[in-house]
Amino acid sequence: MDQLDGSLVERLRHEALTAQAPWKAAYDEYQSGGWWTTSLMNETGEAADVRIGDCTARPTDLLAQMPTTAGLLSDLGLSYMWVRLARLEANAFLWEHRDYDELEQVERHRLHIPLHTNSSAFLVTGGAKVHLAGGRIWRLTPTFPHGVCNLLGPDRIHLIADVYADDAYGHLAKRAQVLPAAAEPLPRASRAELADKLAAARCLADLGYVDAAEQLLLRLFYSVALPEGTSYDLIADLHTALGDAEAADRWRAVKDKLLARAAR
Repeated sequence: MDQLDGSLVERLRHEALTAQAPWKAAYDEYQSGGWWTTSLMNETGEAADVRIGDCTARPTDLLAQMPTTAGLLSDLGLSYMWVRLARLEANAFLWEHRDYDELEQVERHRLHIPLHTNSSAFLVTGGAKVHLAGGRIWRLTPTFPHGVCNLLGPDRIHLIADVYADDAYGHLAKRAQVLPAAAEPLPRASRAELADKLAAARCLADLGYVDAAEQLLLRLFYSVALPEGTSYDLIADLHTALGDAEAADRWRAVKDKLLARAAR
């Protein structure tokens, strides 16, 4: 969306790393563990309130500790629904999902400002992986299926602002640039390759490592281009093969929830 001054980004990073933030684990069903958030603007003004919802956001007590960040948010002049810091630890994943389905059907957008990142941290959407490099404001359309990982670390910390569409947002959007080189297409997996992965997961499950088998299949989303929801389908197929119909149904329900599909 826009480029930021390097010295400003350094000050933002320093605030994010040193503020006494009440990091909270939320949305457990969406992640592997290792994803933490804390709120800078929300409905209640409490930084520990991290489950987003429609509101006219107001500053939290945490934002009062971060004057440079508060100044940037004020200068952008956007209509904020929610503003957070999000921290993703090494070897942590946000599974394939869609966002905003539970909110009012109004136009809104999600902006990311990477503050502390590394090349092994990337977002996957549309069969491609994108490393959100520092120094820029990135726009994500979270109604498209997407997932995030941080493979090696250090921690990935982003300033994330969910904003309503208005004139200020429109002015910012006019400065948006397309960076084709930022997106790297993932290789497409053949049916034989997926069958091999499912067989490997079955071996783990037969040895008693069912969680590891599920994780192996969930992580496929970050290495190969898959049709929407394929990882969840493979896990349901795994449990069907194991004779556990209840677990298979549970994973089909997970797919419906995380991908915002109508209930079966």
